[in-house]
Order: sequence, then C-alpha cells, then structure tokens
Amino acid sequence: MFASRRETFMKRMEGGVALFFAAPQRNRSADSDYAYRQDSYFHYLTGFGEPGAAALLLPDGDRHRFVLFVRPRDREKEIWNGRRAGPEGARSDFGADEARTIDELPALLTGYLENAPRLYHALGRNPETDALVKVALDAVRGKARQGIKAPAVLVDPASILDAMRLVKSAEELGLMRRAASISSEAHNAAMRALGPGMREYEIEALIEYHFRRLGATAPGYNSIVGSGENATILHYVENDAVCRDGELLLVDAGAEYRGYNADITRTYPVSGRFTGLQRDAYEIVLAAQLAAIDCVRPGRRFIEYHDTAVRVLVEGLVSLGILAGDVDGLIEQKAYQPYYMHRTGHWLGLDVHDVGDYRDGPEWRKLEPGMVLTVEPGLYFARDLEGVPDPLRGVGIRIEDDVAVTRGDPEILTAAAYKTVAEIESVMAEAPDHPLVSVAD
Repeated sequence: MFASRRETFMKRMEGGVALFFAAPQRNRSADSDYAYRQDSYFHYLTGFGEPGAAALLLPDGDRHRFVLFVRPRDREKEIWNGRRAGPEGARSDFGADEARTIDELPALLTGYLENAPRLYHALGRNPETDALVKVALDAVRGKARQGIKAPAVLVDPASILDAMRLVKSAEELGLMRRAASISSEAHNAAMRALGPGMREYEIEALIEYHFRRLGATAPGYNSIVGSGENATILHYVENDAVCRDGELLLVDAGAEYRGYNADITRTYPVSGRFTGLQRDAYEIVLAAQLAAIDCVRPGRRFIEYHDTAVRVLVEGLVSLGILAGDVDGLIEQKAYQPYYMHRTGHWLGLDVHDVGDYRDGPEWRKLEPGMVLTVEPGLYFARDLEGVPDPLRGVGIRIEDDVAVTRGDPEILTAAAYKTVAEIESVMAEAPDHPLVSVAD
C-alpha cells in the first residue's frame, strides 16, 4: 500500500526530490511527553510511526528510490522508551531502498539536492527542520561555480498528496470501516449506561474505554460530551457537568484506528425518553440528515448535501413556529443561522478534518467514488435566544455519520450507531452494559 502510494506520488512530481519529516515529539510537562502521533503525510507515504525520522523520495531512472533516515538502535534508550526500528528495520519492515540514521541527514542532504530542479517540501511546520533545509539549500547554492545547481523551485507536496488522500483506496476504506465499527459500538454502550446524575466525563471515559478495548489507538479528537445547554457549544470539551433528568446529551466522539478516523455524533435523552418538543426537534434534524445523505452520490457537488439539509431544517423551524415566512426567503436571508451555524460536513480520513479542496476552481467539487465525508446537521437553541419555546431553550441536537461515496447508493460507515427515536429509547431501556458507579455527588 505505502510503496504504491510513493510510486504514484513520484510519477506526479515534475522532476526533483521530495523531503518529508516525521512529526516531532512534544513535551507535555517536565519530563513527560504527549502521546506520540505521526504526521499524516509521513504516515501516508511511509507507514513509519516513530519520531526523529525523515524520508527522501528520489528519481532513479524508471524506478524511484525511497531513503529513510531513522533513529539508531540504542539498547539503553529502548529499555526506557521503547523499541526502535533502526536502519535495518527501516529496510526490512518499511521497504526503504536505503536507510541511514537521522544524525547523518544534515551532512548528506546537500548531495541529494544537487542539480535537482525542484524540491518538494513543506516549509513552516517546524523551525528546526526549516533551518536544516535552509542550510542545505545554501550549501548547494554555494557550489554554483562548480557548475552545480540548487533547486530553482520549492513546491509544497500537499499540492499532489491532498488530491491523492481525498480518494480512498480499498485498503483505506477497510480501515475506516473498522474505526467506524469501533466508534459505533462505543456510542451504543454509552446510550445503555447513561442515567440522570452521571457526570459527562463518565460517559467520555466509557466511550474511550471501548475505543481501546476494541483495538483503536486513541480518540481521533477531543471527545465532546455536552448535556443540557452545554450541547449548544459546538466544541465543548470540559465534560464535567452533571447529566440531569429531562435534558438531552450530545456526544461527538470517534476512534482512530491505524491512523484513520471515525467521527460520530449522537444526541439522546438522559432519562431514556424524549419529551414532546425534544422529539419534534430531533426528528427534524434526523430528516435533514437522511435527506443530505441521499445526496452523497458521484457527480453531485459537495455543497448540495448541505443545501439539502438547510432546507429541511428551515422547514422544520417553520413548523415549530420558531421561524415564520417563505422557506426560500428565509434561506436566502440565512434566518436559520442562529440555530444552525456550521456546514453539514467535511472530508474524513487520516485527519478528522481531512485534506482536499472543497472547490474545483470557482465551482464546488464534484463527489467521486472513494471520497469519505461526514454528514452532521444540527439545531442549537441557546438559552438566551428569543422566540424559542421554553422546552427547547438550552437544547442542542446534532446527528453525524461517516459516509463513503460509491458508484451507487452512499455507504454509511457508522450505520451501526443507533439514531432513530425508537432505537435510542429501546436500547436505553435496557440494563446498563457497563458497571459504572456515579461520582456526581
């Protein structure tokens, strides 16, 4: 998989060499580091998961060459901090044509850049690696009197890679299905466990426990667990409030599996049953989502499923008496924005908000088989909004699924996560499937 990606990338290069660096290790505090997560571009091309690494892709006749620079094997450091692949592992396990230790890169980089017409490298991500590249380029320029030329053009490799990453391979879709399956099971477990008096962070802990239990690396992003009016904060992450009887709980959480992410949102009643207006508003959001999902088909413009969701939401707001007037006019005036202020989705893949242009020139991009996106309409009734019925004040509802574009009907990767009113109320009526003891008091 990685070798074919490198070959495709290098065939699309217009000559020259490409240089990539692994994500740096980041310090959390004192001598404790954050859990390491590899740079998505580096992972996409190499599959190599360690920090302190660099990759060079070089033209070599009809065949291209892959050079990997890695940390050396070090028995003492491996005892303290874990095993390293070393140059031998870089060749045997990761397919490097040539492997060296990372400390050799500064001395060798100049030679690799000599007479290369272009350098594919993203400046501005890391001051240390930027400085290394600048020194190497200056050294090559200093050889001009010897007839040696430095790269005349610097190109961000994202100009090629983003388009490649936008359309997923069969292998990638398999990994994303697994991330979606893990995430769906975790959400269903949370529904079963929830009850009045629990803290939001108990649900967060339960979901992330299931992520790890089922083989995910980690959450793909900070989990959002918002009860009551906290659900009207789009990126609420404090997750420390008490879940109270009569409120809705909005949970936006997805697992990362072998680098690929799921992104699911479900909203369900703390008590196990929706009240009248809660149910009405929920059904409007669900209808908007189902209509939007039906638009995720090849040849349709990216914006179409958002526009479809907006229309259904506006019709619903009119039916609730929150908006009044002609639906087309309300959409044109964006009268819905106090209650729905975000787009209906984004690309999904190695990054939760994955790379790839949303427009193709002035037009919105057409969907193609292999693209994966989220579909996530919502309605948010902040407590201080005027004209909102009292039972809906402080209520936030979002329903989000991960959807793959196919040659036919859209594939809902996260379909196993319950979302109809009947499903939610039925599963929440079951006994909790996890022995949680609330510490709310």
